[in-house]
Amino acid sequence: MNASARRAPTPAGAFHKPVATREQAGAEAKGWTRLASRIAVPALHGQIALSDRQILVYEDVFATGRCELLMGDVIALADRDPAVQPRLDRLVDGVCADLRAAAEETGKRVPLSECVPDLYLDRVRPGGRLDRWYLRRDLPLALPLTDTTLTLRELAGFTLTANDRQLTLNVGDTIDSLRHALTPDSRRLAGLTQGDPTEPNIADPLCWLDFELAGRNTVAGEAANLLWYLMALGGWLVPRYQPDVYARTLRLALPPLSRPRIEHLELHRSSRHIDVQYSWSTGTGRGAALTRALDGLHGENASGLEEIRAFLALRILGVIPPSRMTGHDFLLVLIKLAEIQDPLTTLDTFFATAPAPHPHPHPGERSSNVPAPA
Repeated sequence: MNASARRAPTPAGAFHKPVATREQAGAEAKGWTRLASRIAVPALHGQIALSDRQILVYEDVFATGRCELLMGDVIALADRDPAVQPRLDRLVDGVCADLRAAAEETGKRVPLSECVPDLYLDRVRPGGRLDRWYLRRDLPLALPLTDTTLTLRELAGFTLTANDRQLTLNVGDTIDSLRHALTPDSRRLAGLTQGDPTEPNIADPLCWLDFELAGRNTVAGEAANLLWYLMALGGWLVPRYQPDVYARTLRLALPPLSRPRIEHLELHRSSRHIDVQYSWSTGTGRGAALTRALDGLHGENASGLEEIRAFLALRILGVIPPSRMTGHDFLLVLIKLAEIQDPLTTLDTFFATAPAPHPHPHPGERSSNVPAPA
């Protein structure tokens, strides 16, 4: 874009997105340009250069009437009204079709270093987010339904049975395995995508929003991002631990109905074993969206899903700080981490959910210092 375009008058129905630097604004505009002819995106009207930041001026698809809601809103409505389900199905189908098309039309196997680094390489590198959150401190975990607290290092010395499956909970070993799997020179199938396929970034009717991470992204990473958001982040962890983000990024921000919970826990200190029974209930709309997304990403040309485990583990570990979670919620997250590391786990069993029995939180889920869902 030339200077006149950057300073062009702002059109009606525009959304102003502040960006820290000119380089970042240029990278985002380049990412948008690479996608604009392939998927539905808002118009990019230009840039405005200010003394301390850049402003990208996009079409406001809600002000212009092009879109009505965000994916997270449509899911919440479908949770409450089965009549909304066909609308949600169309949206999920469109998202999966765009991701498959990116793999088929622009996909090639490249070193991970040639992909957008923010969500994966930057987080897994030594000294990055995983080190800060997990390895530089021995996090305490208050075991739910007991009066016992174990640190992560102590927990690694216990065996675990979760819903009758034998698992291990060694976070340090998991992070080490991720660093071996996700090296800069490891080659991955990657295509041109928006880069962050989450519920606040997908509008209905289908239009992709936010191009900060747009460019060449791994097919497996995009699938992991979408599926884990549907499973855990959008309906549970984000509204619970980032309620301001949840309220700000969705248009309706209805209270989510997902209620993962520890139903039973027995600690056997002498044998260093923990036995857990848990359930993962969601609203009916969210559960149907997750099942449909799994089916849509299993399309005949959606190669790369065999590589999803490492990317899922990184999403599980690298989004919500563990120090902010209750022991109940952190243990659930660690169980899902252990499951995806188990080679016997299939994607269908990993993402299995059950309908939420009621809209009220389990009494043991909330601590006084954690905000309830908005």
